[in-house]
Amino acid sequence: MADETDVQHLVKQLMAGARPEEGKALLDALMHGQVTTIFEKLKRDERPAVLPVPERVRGFRVRLDLHGAKPPVWRRLELPGDLTLPQMHVAIQAAMGWYDSHLHRFRVSKDRRSPYFATEFDLDEGDEGMPEADVRLDQLLAAKGDELWYEYDFGDGWDHQLVVEAVLDESPATVRCTAGRMACPPEDCGGIWGYDEIAAWVRSGYDDTLLPRSFEDAEHGRDWLPEGWHPDHFDLGEVNESLAIATAEPVDVGGELAELADRLTRRGLTALREVLGRPLSHGPVDLSDAQAASSTETYRTFLDIIGDGVTLTAAGYLRPAVVEEIATRTGIAEWWIGKANREDLTRPVAAIRDTARALGLVSVRSGQLTPTAAARRCAGDPQALLAHIVGRLPLGTKDFERQAGWMVLAVAGSGTPVEHWHDETADLLYDLGWSHGRDRLSPPPPWSPTFEVLEQLAGAAGARWGEVKGTDLAVAAVARAAIRRT
Repeated sequence: MADETDVQHLVKQLMAGARPEEGKALLDALMHGQVTTIFEKLKRDERPAVLPVPERVRGFRVRLDLHGAKPPVWRRLELPGDLTLPQMHVAIQAAMGWYDSHLHRFRVSKDRRSPYFATEFDLDEGDEGMPEADVRLDQLLAAKGDELWYEYDFGDGWDHQLVVEAVLDESPATVRCTAGRMACPPEDCGGIWGYDEIAAWVRSGYDDTLLPRSFEDAEHGRDWLPEGWHPDHFDLGEVNESLAIATAEPVDVGGELAELADRLTRRGLTALREVLGRPLSHGPVDLSDAQAASSTETYRTFLDIIGDGVTLTAAGYLRPAVVEEIATRTGIAEWWIGKANREDLTRPVAAIRDTARALGLVSVRSGQLTPTAAARRCAGDPQALLAHIVGRLPLGTKDFERQAGWMVLAVAGSGTPVEHWHDETADLLYDLGWSHGRDRLSPPPPWSPTFEVLEQLAGAAGARWGEVKGTDLAVAAVARAAIRRT
């Protein structure tokens, strides 16, 4: 690396061989900071030294310390040697308790100017350094005492020191934590100094005289802190549960969803990867005949009532008698306020019709709502109808509709209870860049045609106010079938 002495020698050499006008130009460039960019480029182009990939994979027991924290905030980890640096990043985030909300960087020494490994974000920004994805842990660590440095959040500047305590002959199958101390600092607390102030305040029992300067008052501080956060808390079981979730291999998906997952991973956002890595995301995609019949009951009832076709009103709505029959036979009438005989005033009935049309089960021609050829083929066969529905998901042609559809399919397929689909899907959409509100800082409403279809398959028509709760294993299997389709 070019240090100050190197720079001085280089400048002397350049000046010694320069003509007067060249010397003046060089001095002008130095005065205006233009030459320093040359040396910065020399530094950036320096690449970290890596070892060859070993013939045999071994493991490491390491101690991971948050640099500068007093008392120490640390974790003892057992790691497979063949972890890539992006995988190591995920493990550190989970072990420490960070939220993976900021950029990160691995480097080979404590000095922040030392050679580092380029993340996908760095490469997208034009960095020509060594990609971290091409480097394994056992190409950087080989013996007791070897170390690796990891920086997270370049604003707060959290440095982590990873030191090898022992080389393990047998590589562990998964990352696991065996010991540790202290809670991870809250995100965006202002670095080590801000953390020290907050920790002292919490340890004092929220003494007003120790209120951190970053808070307006005690109420503001308590609201800002993560619920239940205490600097001295450490739970080994919680850490290993987080590691198991974060490091689980995601289920194989293809097409559009794979592209979205890759986009988020390259930006260091792992929430979708974690959803796809949940145990139920790897579950079955086939339904029993009884499950298929139950899941498709609302649409089969709707198609039975429509028959060969029904005449619509002049305004294009279903006629009152048809609306009333749909509401009665699907269970909507049992909880809907009102007569449930007008489509424009009975939203649950309109939702069935709208989603059936989006699924290609009905169409409007010459003032009549009629079943499509596909619906005629499969209306009497629940498994065939379900296969048709799976083949159409996600619905929509606009970017938001399709991305929202993929996200709710991933969430539902992971076994997430129906009542939590909304928030999880909204958070994933926020990661993808969608937002809501004037400040553009809130997740968007996640509603999409696909969301409505999954609710219908889960029995929303027969549930009071359409509020289905719990995990529907059949709907989860339908969602998995859709996201695994290539």
